[in-house]
Amino acid sequence: MKVLHFYKTYLPDTIGGVENVIFEIIKGTTSLGVFSEVMTLTKEHASRTYTYEGHTVHRCRSNFEFASTPFSFSALYRLKRISASFDLIHYHFPYPFADMLQIFGVINKPYVVTYHSDIVKQKKLLYFYRPLKDRFLSSAVRIVATSPNYLASSPILSKYKGQTEVIPIGISESNYPKASAEKVNFWRDQVGSQFFLFVGVLRYYKGLYILLDAAKNVDFSIVIVGSGPIESELKVKATEMGLTNVIFLGQLEETDKAALFELCLSVVFPSHLRSEAFGVALLEGAMYGKPLISSEIGTGTSYININSVTGLVIPPSDPLKLAEAMTFLWLNPVEAQTFGLNARDRYLELFTCEKMAGAYLKLYEEAFLDQSKEEYSLL
Repeated sequence: MKVLHFYKTYLPDTIGGVENVIFEIIKGTTSLGVFSEVMTLTKEHASRTYTYEGHTVHRCRSNFEFASTPFSFSALYRLKRISASFDLIHYHFPYPFADMLQIFGVINKPYVVTYHSDIVKQKKLLYFYRPLKDRFLSSAVRIVATSPNYLASSPILSKYKGQTEVIPIGISESNYPKASAEKVNFWRDQVGSQFFLFVGVLRYYKGLYILLDAAKNVDFSIVIVGSGPIESELKVKATEMGLTNVIFLGQLEETDKAALFELCLSVVFPSHLRSEAFGVALLEGAMYGKPLISSEIGTGTSYININSVTGLVIPPSDPLKLAEAMTFLWLNPVEAQTFGLNARDRYLELFTCEKMAGAYLKLYEEAFLDQSKEEYSLL
């Protein structure tokens, strides 16, 4: 089985949730006999092909960007040429340019779609994009939702329940380095221990302004790891608010993040909009056996974090409730430890890379078989 993944960005150019999910799918399914490559766009390099962590990545030069969507003049030709030798194309939604390439480019390959998120921000443009989106999704052999919560709450996915199945995102512990004792001691000296940890790209939907407002009402430390579009704004606000208990560390190496995950009391994940469809950093916290704090936004965050079992789930955009949740874990170490152990158990039960890879292998085989049967029936 040969599968070509297509998404607007990929490692190592950009490091984000979708990019890491693609990597985990490729790594997991490769061990099961699937041959995978990636096609993507790039701003910083001319079109070229290279090898990343054992698999081939085809870069197409991005010519312009509109509404957070990069476009490439060379992508249509390259997608048709490269996909010719593959059994399936695996698209990662949302990326409207991919829809255009598949539909208007007449790419004669069966395809599956992992539906990572509804389109939340570009609501006005969604009106014009809807016909293309509907045609693209309705023509997919299979659509994957990353959690039952998202499938149940998405008005778009509800139209395609007959085509859709749930495959939760999984991560592999082998992809995460073990922090050395020296590294752990270094960060303990820098930020202490028993702090609340946020890890992720600093975007508008991550709820970080809410986290800063919550920080006014607590005395313990909050460590923020990551960079992104609103990083400068957040630092300015923290300074204006006089917050001495919020520590911005920027983008760190994986070994540094591993040390911080080990040291922290809890992973806090205050995303407040449906653009946060799953929350890989929240899943990483579960893997490390940490109690979790997240908001109820009807997405995969509440599939990872079960209220009063693996942590606490609070209303979105409520800094007082967020401060109360952090305070509860701070003052109740026994309950916090129990939540963390439960989070670890839930990770092992549902969210390993091996479980995800096995489900995708089955999906690929069924999608290819279904397409072959349909083509045969037309003869």
